[in-house]
Amino acid sequence: MTQTEAPAASRTSGLTAAEVAQRVARGQVNDVPVRSSRSVGEIVRANVFTLFNAVIGTLFAIVLVVGPIQDGLFGFVIIANALIGIVQELRAKRTLDSLALIGEARPTVRRDGRSQEVGTSEIVLDDVIELAPGDKIVVDGTVAEADSLEVDESLLTGEADPVLKHPGDPVLSGSFVVAGGGAFTATKVGREAYAAQLAEEASRFTLVHSELRSGISKIIKYCVMLMVPAAVGLVFSQLVIERADVAEAVRRMVAGIVVMVPEGLVLLTSVAFAIGVIRLGRKQCLVQELPAIEGLARVDVVCLDKTGTLTEGGMDLSEIRLLDGTDGGPAAGEAYVRQALGALGESDPHPNASMQAVIDACPAPDGWRWRETLPFSSARKYSGAALSEPDGSSGTWLLGAPDVLLPEGHPALAETEALNAEGLRVLLLARSELPLEELAEPGGAVGGAARVTGAVQPLALVVLEQRLRPDAGDTLRYFAEENVTAKIISGDNAVSVGAVAAKLGLPGARRPVDARRLPDDQESMGEVLEEGTVFGRVTPQQKRSMVGALQARGHDVAMTGDGVNDVLALKDADIGVAMGSGSEATRAVAQIVLLNNSFATLPSVVAEGRRVIGNIERVANLFLTKTVYSVFMAWAVILAHVPYPFLPRHLTLLSSLTIGIPAFFLALAPNRERARPHFVRRVLRLAVPFGLIAGVATFTTYLLARAHYGAAESTREAETSAATLTLFLIALGVLAIIARPYTWWRLLLIATMAAGFLTVLVTPWLQEFFALNLEGLMMPWAAVGIAVAGVAGLEVAWRIVPRYWPDLPAAAH
Repeated sequence: MTQTEAPAASRTSGLTAAEVAQRVARGQVNDVPVRSSRSVGEIVRANVFTLFNAVIGTLFAIVLVVGPIQDGLFGFVIIANALIGIVQELRAKRTLDSLALIGEARPTVRRDGRSQEVGTSEIVLDDVIELAPGDKIVVDGTVAEADSLEVDESLLTGEADPVLKHPGDPVLSGSFVVAGGGAFTATKVGREAYAAQLAEEASRFTLVHSELRSGISKIIKYCVMLMVPAAVGLVFSQLVIERADVAEAVRRMVAGIVVMVPEGLVLLTSVAFAIGVIRLGRKQCLVQELPAIEGLARVDVVCLDKTGTLTEGGMDLSEIRLLDGTDGGPAAGEAYVRQALGALGESDPHPNASMQAVIDACPAPDGWRWRETLPFSSARKYSGAALSEPDGSSGTWLLGAPDVLLPEGHPALAETEALNAEGLRVLLLARSELPLEELAEPGGAVGGAARVTGAVQPLALVVLEQRLRPDAGDTLRYFAEENVTAKIISGDNAVSVGAVAAKLGLPGARRPVDARRLPDDQESMGEVLEEGTVFGRVTPQQKRSMVGALQARGHDVAMTGDGVNDVLALKDADIGVAMGSGSEATRAVAQIVLLNNSFATLPSVVAEGRRVIGNIERVANLFLTKTVYSVFMAWAVILAHVPYPFLPRHLTLLSSLTIGIPAFFLALAPNRERARPHFVRRVLRLAVPFGLIAGVATFTTYLLARAHYGAAESTREAETSAATLTLFLIALGVLAIIARPYTWWRLLLIATMAAGFLTVLVTPWLQEFFALNLEGLMMPWAAVGIAVAGVAGLEVAWRIVPRYWPDLPAAAH
């Protein structure tokens, strides 16, 4: 576990510029494309070559052959929808690609004897790449130098324990450094690297694994299943029973079929996601997988690692408290301790935030030398070095957690607890006569700390002051208001973490839990997690177990973090959120990366996800109501042996004014309700009764109009106009219910749609274009009366259904 100081001459100098150029010319470059989004060709294909476009395109082609262009308006709408989808995704692609470039890792390579940062795509075969804690290994290679180098290969092998690497050992792309440092020589680059294909696939812009998208796909499949028998029945009814000419029968069959497909719902979902990515991108938030927006909206527990989220990365050395027995008296003792701390800092090639605060306050002293080092790891809770002092004496020095290095009941622990209670971080400086190898834990297991306890001489408490993030308090309050439970899970002392959380106003922070006392079985651990808010001394494996225990109790869990000790938990959580300044390993496994390192960005992500999910559920009610009443009308016509009342142009007009245009605005409105599961079931609970009411009322008006006007060929337009008036008013009633709660712009939207339909009815050339003509007074007013009764039925259904099925989308009630 330790490494002896190596002579500077043994340091590998790396390739020369000429050697790099030769390898580039031979194509031995790490040219795996790191893609944050779909290619332009994939975007075009995804928006053009779909099942829905195939169905609608076929119907559009049929109408162009048999009927006037007015009846093919729905085809132009599909073309416009595809263009809008392509443009929006291209905008999202540009945003994602630029942000991915900003957040891309830049490994340090040695060339011409100097260290320099390069992009991952610039690495060539035989490059010497330096490693530090948190670095992701981006290509396969062989270790050239090792300074207590520990590599976590869990993302490749599933084995959680870090592997100690020595010179000559292989390292694989996709693993990452958890402790120590060193360098390795690249032996496989590009697509030959072990994890290259996995990395490329994982970085793609994708809409898979989304309940929203899969739910909509399921709805579309049902619609297609209903379309085929309805199409056959309509053609048979119009040709054989009504003896209509072929062109007229086909037009009315198309009218009955085309409205069954909620094609606009698919478009709006894509547009809403794309706009969400763009909005978050402007706030320096990189969404690596689109479902993360939806996933975070469903989260009800967010687990926060204190360092880097509640506190800033930097620390300040507040004071050094000498313990009884320090040689030389207080003045001489503190000077001596500062020298030892400076020597420890100098021996650490990759200092963490705590050690950096020590280095800043205690410069490296003259005459001290280090021979061996033990790097800090979150599992071990301490670091160390074998130091030689100016007088020639030598010994082993440790710096780490007092409650790990000291035996229970030691007086210094009480002092440590008091300091922790003030929100201060406390480290213990200790000395031992034992060799460093005997003080190192095999495999980094904390469970063996008893071997260290009692073998060290405690000298001083090093008190560090943590810098609170100024926005952390507001962010925690936001989560509380949104019914999202925040839990602090940290490797630091529980009392100290609780004090920091208490300063930020987190409920339950005054009752922190020491994770070393947590039960091992998942069920018991879950019970403790439900009650507690702050957990300290949590090991990396425990973080992972805690996420699993919360998920087992039905929670959707988000995990935030920035250090390598958070990687396993980030990977297992429903949503992983990493800080942009965090280790490359955390950024690699997280679905969301906060490039500005601001924890305050997280509420924006939650709000964006809730806006997308809540609003898509809202507008889905509009689209599926249309599907239900169109299916009802088709079968009612078949069974009643009457002509289909509408032409495609009528339903295009109705769909545009009551669904298409309003849905676009409603889909982009603010929405703060937390998303819930069972999307399809909740939407159908309103859409089915609404659609049936609309269908029954419309068909009733149509039958009355046929009886009133005489059901002749010359009165077909008047009959259709009366049925269209009823259907529009009821569809407008559905829109009025779905748009609740009302705001000024929602009321204006409803009024504008009503005015648009009225304009069509009173403008002569629009009447002719859409084949609408209300004759007389009795039937139009009867159509209005039936529509009023239908709207009353909508209100009754809207109030009764929640009593029996309370889990309705909040947007609807």
